Amino acid sequence: MDKVVSAAEAVADIPDGASLAVGGFGLCGIPSTLIAALLARGATDLRVVSNNCGVDGWGLGLLLEAGRITRMTSSYVGENKEFARQYLAGELEVELTPQGTLAERLRAGGAGIPAFYTPVGFGTELAAGKEVRRFGDRDFVLEHAISGDLALVRADVADRTGNLVFHYAQMNFGPVMATAAKLAVAEVREISDEPLPHGRVQLPGVYVDRVVAVS
Repeated sequence: MDKVVSAAEAVADIPDGASLAVGGFGLCGIPSTLIAALLARGATDLRVVSNNCGVDGWGLGLLLEAGRITRMTSSYVGENKEFARQYLAGELEVELTPQGTLAERLRAGGAGIPAFYTPVGFGTELAAGKEVRRFGDRDFVLEHAISGDLALVRADVADRTGNLVFHYAQMNFGPVMATAAKLAVAEVREISDEPLPHGRVQLPGVYVDRVVAVS
C-alpha cells in the first residue's frame, strides 16, 4: 500500500476538537510542515499532547497564536509568551507532566495499558487528586495512559509502506506518539522507493497511515 500523500491531503480530514500527539523535542525534530498544513486546514478546538508548545511564531506556537489549541499536555512550557498569556487569562487549559511520565503515558496508550504507577511526582502538586498506593517502602502515583485521534511526527527516511527511520531528536517522542494515535502521519526528508531493510526500521509501517515528503 502506497501511503505517500501531500501535506494538505494528510490533514484534510482532521476535524475540530481532535486530540493530537505531536512529536519533537524543543524545536528539534518537529513536524513543522504538517503543523503548517493543519493551520491552513483551519481545524480548531484542538487538544494537543507534546513535549512543549513551540515558541512564539514557530512550531505549535503557530496553532497557539491562531487560537486553535484549547488544551495542552506538556512537560515544558517555557520560552513562549503567548502560551503564558493564554494560560494566565484562562484561555488555555494546561496539564503539566514530567517528561519521562509523559513518554510512558504515551507508550502505555499505544500498548493498550490503561494506567501505571510511578514514584515520579509523589508529594508534589503534580500528584494532587491522583490515586497513591504504597509498594514496599515507597509511594507511587497512578498515571493514566494517553491516546489520541492523530499523531504528527517527523522522521528522516520512510519507504512507501510507512516504515520509518528517525534521526537524533526525532526519536525522542516520535515512535510513542505514532503508536498512541488512531491515525499517524509522518513527514520525512527522504522517501525510498525500495522497502527499507528490516534491521534499519525503527517504527514499522503498520503504525503509520500517511507519509509526506518534505525538504
